[in-house]
Amino acid sequence: MLDINFIRDHKEIVENAITNKGEKDVSIVSKVIETDEKWRTLVHKVDTLRSESNTKAKEIGKLMGQGKKDEAQAIISETSRMKEEIKDLDEDLKAIAEERNELLLRIPNIPHESVPVGSNENDNEVFKEWGEFPEGDWRKAHWEIFERYGWVDFERGVKVTGAGFPFYVGPVAQLQRALINFFINEASEAGYTELQAPYFVNEDSARGTGQIPDKEDMMYVIPRDEFFAIPTAEVPVTNFHRDEIIPDEEIPKKYVCYTPCWRREAGSYGKDVRGLNRLHQFDKVELVKIVRPEDSYDELEDLREHAESLLEKLELPYRTLLMCTGDMGFTQTKKYDLEVWSPGQDRWLEVSSCSNFESFQARRMQLRFRKDGKDIETAHTLNGSGLALPRVVAAIIEHYQEENGKIRVPKVLKPFFNRECL
Repeated sequence: MLDINFIRDHKEIVENAITNKGEKDVSIVSKVIETDEKWRTLVHKVDTLRSESNTKAKEIGKLMGQGKKDEAQAIISETSRMKEEIKDLDEDLKAIAEERNELLLRIPNIPHESVPVGSNENDNEVFKEWGEFPEGDWRKAHWEIFERYGWVDFERGVKVTGAGFPFYVGPVAQLQRALINFFINEASEAGYTELQAPYFVNEDSARGTGQIPDKEDMMYVIPRDEFFAIPTAEVPVTNFHRDEIIPDEEIPKKYVCYTPCWRREAGSYGKDVRGLNRLHQFDKVELVKIVRPEDSYDELEDLREHAESLLEKLELPYRTLLMCTGDMGFTQTKKYDLEVWSPGQDRWLEVSSCSNFESFQARRMQLRFRKDGKDIETAHTLNGSGLALPRVVAAIIEHYQEENGKIRVPKVLKPFFNRECL
């Protein structure tokens, strides 16, 4: 959520941000400013009435002491009327404040000045490339290898739940567990505190990180209990400090958390959904930071470098994209996507997004810190995948396959997976 004062003082900047992010309703900026003006006018009226009522109430005792009961009674009647009017106006204030808040929740975050302006994925910039593509026209896509060895069972997943909910069997289940341990250990060594988080969140938590109102259609809902299945650990972990003021000496906060994730992922077809490319349930290790505003962009680069280092240690070729305004998302100010090369599919697969939200999420959830032991400021939040498992598993299967059909285990995973081949 943007600060209403910023919106009022920088109306054109906010309107440009809405346009550049591909949102259509620019008029919402004028609407929220008009609603805020109504709220301010009403606040002034209520404050004036309260002041007048308090002043008159003080006169009652004096008049009664002077024996002027009729005059005192007239003022009592008038203050009673004023109190009723104030009560009605307070109800109006509450309704206008709620209307203003609903409008504010629909305004996207402002892209950072370093973000390229563009409308779709074709306008993203390649920030970095690393590694060499493996040779061998004999290389197969990961789903063909899974079918040969029975390591991932999609059909039984459909039987038990539905499409996009596979079973991992034997060596690939062990590979996933090894990757999770590797990712968490690397984060712990980099100063992140490990959390185990709830897999379901309430509406306040989903609203706090910007999943609603924006991504409702992507989330699984448990209506009876009014819960959402988490689309990423970002949601519970960032909300860990909701409605709190963090002492200055405890910031920055850095958390790592493994969870399964659930997303509807509607509207994807063909090669995009084959194998592990796009699932409704998948595993991910998430990195979350809560930092001082002046440090957040340095922290973003550190977050990106950490995610990149995981792919380098796994010896998987990748590229880092700086996302354009139209392909960045509603809540981010700046975002990097990391894509690993899939030799079996001859295409790039996204395995991580590293994002800065500045104060957008923190303002929604009243996540603040005490600066220099005195002033209270809104914190900045960041998160990144460190990493998402399915496509990393797919890339390892495709990169580490040998012509004889064996799949080698990456060196860095051997402490967690004591074998040479799957």
